Amino acid sequence: MSQVLEVDALENAKKLKVRDVDGTEFTFGSLIEKQDSIVVFIRHFFCGNCQYYTRQLAAIKPDALEKANKQLFIVGCGEPHLIKYYVRQTGFKGPIYADPSRTIFQTLGLIENLATTPKREPKKSYLPSSYVMSVLSSIWMKLTDSINFDQQGPLKNPQDIGKSGKISQLGGEFIFTKDGQCTFGWRMRHTEDHFEVADLMREAGIEYP
Repeated sequence: MSQVLEVDALENAKKLKVRDVDGTEFTFGSLIEKQDSIVVFIRHFFCGNCQYYTRQLAAIKPDALEKANKQLFIVGCGEPHLIKYYVRQTGFKGPIYADPSRTIFQTLGLIENLATTPKREPKKSYLPSSYVMSVLSSIWMKLTDSINFDQQGPLKNPQDIGKSGKISQLGGEFIFTKDGQCTFGWRMRHTEDHFEVADLMREAGIEYP
């Protein structure tokens, strides 16, 4: 659903903390007050569909962001050490943070469920063309991941399965101005419902692709 944030929710979110890959803490407010920001909240770090979406985000040209004087970063709900794995899987070069407590997710009104795309609703463009393709692709990613001993994927490190984030947690996309206004908000309604990247960039005034 598309809607901006209530002022109180945003002010509360600014006080909450996220962690980078090294475990260093930052208040959410300190990140979005640097410059105008597009913030993408993903599901768990092992979510294949979110990885497809993030690969589209990775295709955004850095100079397009620079020209618009905006930053793009991602927040996941798993443990921060899995950020390295997520970067390898997606090729995303921008900042990624972790909120294992999911407090920011809850403060911003991001909901939980395990529903997929409703029958009469068209699937988003970032998703594989079929459910079978999605499953096979996910299996392939996990198999190739397990072969590479430098990886931190679920097959090689089953102890991390419970650390990737709550699987029912949904994400969303928000656009903030550096003076503290939320100009756009999208909350996922089901597990395949990230806002289309092209439309998100249009909302943010950024050239894409």
